[in-house]
Amino acid sequence: MIFKVYYQPSKKVNPRRENTEVLYLDTDTEVNARVLVESNTDYNVEFIEGLDQATLEYEQESPNFKIRSFNK
Repeated sequence: MIFKVYYQPSKKVNPRRENTEVLYLDTDTEVNARVLVESNTDYNVEFIEGLDQATLEYEQESPNFKIRSFNK
């Protein structure tokens, strides 16, 4: 399943809505998505959303859509 992860680029700065960024992960569970992001980055994860097929197709239309991968 593809997950959309909303995050702040740094845990050291107070979160601001204007700084929220997203990345996309292909993994089996939301918990695994959080573990991958938190163990491989300094990002402050705000929210993780599983994408259904219709939403995924919409997101893929964005020029910024790219599925991120981390070495496990």
